Amino acid sequence: MYYAYKYRLKPSDAHREELDRHRDICRQLYNHALYRFDQIPEDAGTLNQRVRSIRDELPSLKEWWDGLSGVYSTVLQTAVMRIEQNVKSLGGLKEDGHGVGQLTWKPPREFRSFTYSQSGFKLDKKGGQTVLSLSKLADIPIRLHRAIPDDAKLKQVSVKKEPTGEWFATFGVQMDREPPEPPENPEKCVGIDVGILKYAHDTDGTAVGSLDLSDDRERLEREQRKLSRKQHESNNWERQRRRVAECHADLRRKRRDFLHKLSNYYAREYDLVAVEDLNVKGMMESPSNSRNTASAAWRTFLSLLEYKCKREGAHFVAVNPRGTTKECASCGVSTDKPLWVREHSCPACGFEADRDANAAWNIRSRGLKDVGVGYSESTPVETALPVDTVVSAKRVIEAGSPTLTERTASAVSE
Repeated sequence: MYYAYKYRLKPSDAHREELDRHRDICRQLYNHALYRFDQIPEDAGTLNQRVRSIRDELPSLKEWWDGLSGVYSTVLQTAVMRIEQNVKSLGGLKEDGHGVGQLTWKPPREFRSFTYSQSGFKLDKKGGQTVLSLSKLADIPIRLHRAIPDDAKLKQVSVKKEPTGEWFATFGVQMDREPPEPPENPEKCVGIDVGILKYAHDTDGTAVGSLDLSDDRERLEREQRKLSRKQHESNNWERQRRRVAECHADLRRKRRDFLHKLSNYYAREYDLVAVEDLNVKGMMESPSNSRNTASAAWRTFLSLLEYKCKREGAHFVAVNPRGTTKECASCGVSTDKPLWVREHSCPACGFEADRDANAAWNIRSRGLKDVGVGYSESTPVETALPVDTVVSAKRVIEAGSPTLTERTASAVSE
């Protein structure tokens, strides 16, 4: 299995200058390779063959292009091979019905990263601190806020400059992990229903509130209005652009931190995690409530949850979301409920529960049925916590806070 570990770099001013120099050389090489690629006729070979023919020209380019000799060879190769990835991405968009053009040259602001593949980099200890040693570049201090597993194989590292001016290193890590088997103990299975008001409601009676980012959005809007009043490309405009970029980065980090911690909790606490296979792209195209749908980032949460379950040995199953809210978890009778009705009351069997709790039980039942483990049509069992137990999202993202179970228990005792 392939994972990505991202860390913040702490370069000095000299390191920043050298990083920017390497980045700009890779940008110029990419533009030159794109120019050569456009000259090769399409019937000259496959996409991979045409791009590789340009990559094979690198030794001759070094004879007259002095800057190329100062950059590690695999970095130059990956810069050229990026053309193949970009052409494939455009082809995928075209197949989906999007109108696409051709690849264009990259200006300095749009080319932000370069990659060491297979060799030319290593983590080392120097002067009492951890550094990332990059061949033909520098030994740059790095903040390892979490350890890379001992059984992991470092395959590559991508060094990227964010719009805020910060530098990050993302390691591509390969780990040998067997796919998890369906759990034998159905007691450690959970169904999760995601929403807007309550971000996650599970079958153990825990409801996690959505992350409140209203203050951050207001700050972003203020900074964007200030940016629109600056003269484009002036020094004041550049300073304000960085402030706007910092606002975007804060929003993204808070949301990702919340999703990482929540998905990590479910992956570690349960043997099987059942969720809805939501068509988030289709929901985003709806004219109503699309902003809240985008802010919820359900697809990101499901993707994080899926790979974390594989990493922790839990079984992840995505079920058909159709009718999970309308269907009674006790008898299976469907009842139409407007969105403003937050309680489920079955007219057939009299079963009453929170709307989201009922959906979570249906998701869990469908997940168990899909894997053929412990499936039962019986009424939902009594949960460990009341179904109206709500955990604030702010508590989930608190640094150094206890586990979600302990937070929920404290919320109940309060």
